[in-house]
Amino acid sequence: MPEGIKDKVAIIGMGCTKFGENFKQSAEDLMIEAFKEAIADAGIEKKDIQAAWQSNQFTEISIGHSALPLSSTLHLPFLPVTRVENLCASGSEALRAASYAIASGAVDIALALGVEKVKDLGYPGLPRENEDIVARGTIGRVIFPSWMNPNPGMFAMMAVKYFDRYGLSIEEGKRLLAKISVKSHHNGSLNPKAHLRREITEEDVMKAPFIAWPLGLFDCCGVSDGASAAILCRADMAKSFRPDPIYVKALSVAAESGEDLLYNAYDYTHVETTVRAAAKAYMEAGIKNPREEISLMEVHDCFSITELAIYEDLGISPRGKARDDIESGFFELNGKIPCQPDGGLKCFGHPIGASGLRMMYEVYKQLQGKAEARQIKNPRIGLTHNLGGQPPHAVCAINIVGN
Repeated sequence: MPEGIKDKVAIIGMGCTKFGENFKQSAEDLMIEAFKEAIADAGIEKKDIQAAWQSNQFTEISIGHSALPLSSTLHLPFLPVTRVENLCASGSEALRAASYAIASGAVDIALALGVEKVKDLGYPGLPRENEDIVARGTIGRVIFPSWMNPNPGMFAMMAVKYFDRYGLSIEEGKRLLAKISVKSHHNGSLNPKAHLRREITEEDVMKAPFIAWPLGLFDCCGVSDGASAAILCRADMAKSFRPDPIYVKALSVAAESGEDLLYNAYDYTHVETTVRAAAKAYMEAGIKNPREEISLMEVHDCFSITELAIYEDLGISPRGKARDDIESGFFELNGKIPCQPDGGLKCFGHPIGASGLRMMYEVYKQLQGKAEARQIKNPRIGLTHNLGGQPPHAVCAINIVGN
């Protein structure tokens, strides 16, 4: 059996910009801001870094899709630098690559940095890339014409199917999803780095314009710019840099082959890649009962229905029973397992290359007891979840860390 990565790598420093409509900052400006905070937090100098990974998808800073912009912007000459991209899981891929390099013994200290300037692209959502939509089944033909992103339509199908399968009327289902959005907006209102910081009510959600029925404006995450960075090192070195490093317990990625798009059997009420990635992550981290052992989660809430499905796909809520946990406040800031304590994608938006590392930034701060107004009580184990693609054809990254 593979040995795994548990307790071989530690995070000793992180940085994160304010996310939002950062029109006055270039991608390079955002990279520098996140990097400066990370190395100051770690108490190291640039010369201590031995390798670096840059994650981004759409931002026009790449030179031939390389990581040369990372080297030139941060003035890191002659280091091995690599650009990674895996849809919305890109930030988690940068963290995974840096961690594996350290665990292999190739380097002692590494940098992972994610950045994206989506607002500059001029799209109302994520831009579409050229693709053969015929070969990929119905994707790209649901709700929206080809020049718009298909994701709202695909996840709207998940919402309708979930409501039907578990006996919820549209009104009941929408109100359940509204509770998720209200919870995240409350948390985001406490976070100075969040893009959207206004609290909302269930009625605000219920009365909002539809984006893709039954999902309304407040069921969908926004578009924003941002960057986040992490400094990692060998676990046995970590306490020479700081007294409270955070240790990597598991890193897991799973990707769908696309077969579900070709058949009618897919149920549209779960994402299989999350289920598979979670099982691998729990095994690597030694977690037997995630509902009892996980202290907090940052998950990929691109839509409110996605977050609901994730609760069940991660094995936190039983199938069809997430409703009970949502209504009991289980995932709220003072609940058993706070989810999105920083506000999530719902309040930060989704600059693709940065989101996975932004999630880890929040877990890192929470585990150190440094999350200020949104600090939860005595957290021990944190989980981040990144999801790229659509429900039947997705890539999922799950990272588990602890103190």
